[in-house]
Parts: sequence; C-alpha cells; structure tokens
Amino acid sequence: MRVVICKDYDELSKKAALIVAAQVVLKPDCVLGLATGSTPLGLYGELIAKYQRGELDFSKVTTFNLDEYYPIGPEHPQSYHYFMYENLFNYINVKPENINLLDGTTNSIEAECTNYERRIAAAGGIDLLVLGLGENGHIGFCEPNACLNPHTHLATLRQETIKVNSRFFQSETEVPPQALTMGIGTIL
Repeated sequence: MRVVICKDYDELSKKAALIVAAQVVLKPDCVLGLATGSTPLGLYGELIAKYQRGELDFSKVTTFNLDEYYPIGPEHPQSYHYFMYENLFNYINVKPENINLLDGTTNSIEAECTNYERRIAAAGGIDLLVLGLGENGHIGFCEPNACLNPHTHLATLRQETIKVNSRFFQSETEVPPQALTMGIGTIL
C-alpha cells in the first residue's frame, strides 16, 4: 500500500483522478468500483473534466457501485443510483449496459446480492475500487463489527451512521436503516 499525503481536498481529488485515469488509459476495458458520498465528488469532477478535454474514454469501462440504501428507488434524490448519474455517469461516455448498481427496491435481497457477486466475477473482478471511510470506520456500509460479512449483503446501519448521513435527507428519520453493500471480501 502506498500512502499519499495531500495538502487539501483539491489536491487529493486531482491525485485520485490521476490514479483512476491511469487505470482507464492502461486498461481501457477496466472494471471500476465506485463509491458515493461527499468524499469522491472532487474526484468525479476531475474525471468529468478529463473526459470533456478528450483525455479519457470510458466507452469500454465497466462500473460497479459499492452500495445502495434499502429500500429506496433509483429516482429518489438520495439513492446512490441517482447520485452516480447526477455526479458522473451523465457527463462521461460510459455505456449504460456497463453500469452496475445494486437494486434498492429488490423483492429478493439474497438473489440481488448473489447476482451482483456473479456479475463482478463475470467481469473479471474489480481492477480499482474508490473507497471512503465513514466516521465510525465503516467501508461501504460494512459497519465495524466483530464478524464482517465477506460478500454483498444487506447491512443494518448503526445509529451513528444514520445520524451522519441525515445531512443528506430532510431528517434523521428519513434515512433508510439498511443498505445493500459489497462485503469486505468483495472489497478486498
């Protein structure tokens, strides 16, 4: 692992964009794992700018999102489906059929999680995964716990995660108490 120390968020966003851009240039059909939240917004802005300047081509890239609230539909402004389109996908040339998002309205959680794992495996695994670290140490929605689920699963959010994420909703009670998330094994 290499640790890169940056002076501020802008520098961090630019350096992260260089890492992602290098992956896309070196392997145009790479598989990217993508996160949501405040942390990657600068990164996504930099990637959009690189695409608009003709420096990047996402036409062969496949993406898998890290997680999605449950139960929440893709049209909800706080769904991660909505977030990704509003903050990245609408502005680059990634093909819609190459975008993989968890279904926050699924009627079969187990099937959705199993199928997501199968799609990741069929894509050859994830080449580069963008992650953020929650205030309580959660990665994706894998909350700190003595027993971590290795695969994509339905997670129950801790109260501190709900409280922190309530800034994106009208109130804390609107934050879904659960989410579909890649497991630690999938992330690794």
